[in-house]
Amino acid sequence: MGELDHGALFSGHRISGGDNLVIPARNALCSRKYKPVDYKHLYELAAEAKMASAKTQLKIKKTEQVSETSKEQRLLKQHRQVWWQEHKRLSESRQKAEGEMKTFLDEESHKNNFFFDLRDLEQKLSKERDTYQINALVPVWQLKEDLKLKLAKMQHYLSKESCQKPKINSVEVLQQIKFMKKQQKAILEGLILESLALERELEEYKENALVHSSEEKNGLFLEFPPELVSLECSYPDLKTLVIDEYQELASGYWAKLQEIDQQLEALSSDWKEEDQWVFQTVINQYPSDLQRRRTLYLDMLQRYLPHKSRQELVVHEKAWDHYHSVRNQRRVLLLNWAQARKAFVLRAVATAAEAAAAHEADVLLADSRQKQLEICADLKAKVLQWKAQQEEAAKLEAAVAARRKEKEDERERLQREQETVRRAQDKEKLKKYWAEKELKWQEQEERDLQHLEELRKLMAEQAAKDRERVQFRRALLEKRLLEKKELALLQARQEEEKEKRLEVLRQQVAVVAKLDPARAVADTVASKARLGIGTNDEFELQQPLFRLHTYSEEQVFSDPRLRVELALREAGLHKTLYAREVLSKLPPPKLPRRDMESTAFSVEHLSSEGQRSIRGLVWPTVCKP
Repeated sequence: MGELDHGALFSGHRISGGDNLVIPARNALCSRKYKPVDYKHLYELAAEAKMASAKTQLKIKKTEQVSETSKEQRLLKQHRQVWWQEHKRLSESRQKAEGEMKTFLDEESHKNNFFFDLRDLEQKLSKERDTYQINALVPVWQLKEDLKLKLAKMQHYLSKESCQKPKINSVEVLQQIKFMKKQQKAILEGLILESLALERELEEYKENALVHSSEEKNGLFLEFPPELVSLECSYPDLKTLVIDEYQELASGYWAKLQEIDQQLEALSSDWKEEDQWVFQTVINQYPSDLQRRRTLYLDMLQRYLPHKSRQELVVHEKAWDHYHSVRNQRRVLLLNWAQARKAFVLRAVATAAEAAAAHEADVLLADSRQKQLEICADLKAKVLQWKAQQEEAAKLEAAVAARRKEKEDERERLQREQETVRRAQDKEKLKKYWAEKELKWQEQEERDLQHLEELRKLMAEQAAKDRERVQFRRALLEKRLLEKKELALLQARQEEEKEKRLEVLRQQVAVVAKLDPARAVADTVASKARLGIGTNDEFELQQPLFRLHTYSEEQVFSDPRLRVELALREAGLHKTLYAREVLSKLPPPKLPRRDMESTAFSVEHLSSEGQRSIRGLVWPTVCKP
């Protein structure tokens, strides 16, 4: 038998009871069932487990790094989309502004000489820009091209494609580079000084413009409209009342404006102007309808302002939102004041017209004084009613603004709560993932331990079965050797008896004929038989010539596999997969012996380590004499 019959032994042998597993300690050292512990192998297994654990930790770290990198890439992709939209919008705005300026200059250049001066200044700046490019940028480009050419020649020489070494004066090249650096540094310092001077001039113009605008706003509130000053009214009391009401209305709006300005001054941040400009510009880049807008612009602010912590950015964001809300209130207040002022003037003019018409009617009709007083009282009631309406409208507008602010705060609070809930959900998912991962590892470890225990049991059973098989094979071998010896003795006796019989036969058929020369040349009986002389009876062969030791036709055709194969061949299906599957499932008429069956591949499910362990435990036992 060429291969070990593991499967037959696994299924055929069972431990009868639990008492067979108990072996006295005094017999343990002498028993073949026990082996000394291989600590070296155990150390190797522990080292492999540690290495696997280290690899797992490394994979986890790599996974975390890949996750952080992918998150950073997603953020950068979203930032890039926003930047591209902002760049497109700014480019379109610039082109539109340049086109409008050009159109304006073309249309107004014929009306005023000032625009000719602007055109001359534009041409002058263009010439200066070209001169700067020729004097400062062209030498740098030429030096860069020269260095590239020299470097290409040196690389060509180092690659052994050229036999002639290029002549490069490194000292001269370094001097040129240093001189170019000094020149560019001086030019940049001059440009920086010019830009600072321009910024100071622009700041002065800005301050002057702000002063003028504040003065204009003060005059807008404190000065009387020319319509009211030039208002002609037949009743002096009515004009005085209109002027007083206007002053009261203007003082109310002025007090509200002063209060809002004080809030704006109190909300002024201690940030630098540059940081404030960066903060405002970055927030304005991201549209309000963009998903995760706050996360994106906070991430970008942390990139642009690394010296500011996230807490400082969040606090400044809240302050900026409040400041923006107050600015909107101020703008709404100015618009309301302009509308109220215009409405008041129109109402005063209409009231004066009504008063003039009433006065004329009184003069023409020579009505009584009581009627005039009633008319004045009516007009005053109308003015008071209009004043009450204006105050109510102002209160309603303030309430609407407060509700809008409250709604905006509520929306921001909900957004922050949603962000907090989303983060909590992400943390919970991450904890759940790691818990599931830990549970899977524990289950895998339990399965491995159970598999190892089963493997040890199988190896113990296999060792006992292998010892039985060795004893059986040893007895079988001795029996076969004994049979061979007996067979050899029997063959020897048969040969001796055969020789004796042959000797007796030789003696019986010995030549006893007399000398007859004529018989040597005479016809034999066989030759006569061929010629038909002396042969009258026909001879029929009734017995076989030789004794056959093989299968007969009935025995061969008794195998169902042969009959099925002939039927499939006659049908033309003997080369199909169906025929192969049918023939593989047909059993033979007589099953083979168990010791002739090979089940070497029945333990393919075992790991390579388990197979090596089985071979190490079983094969030495099988190979023992």
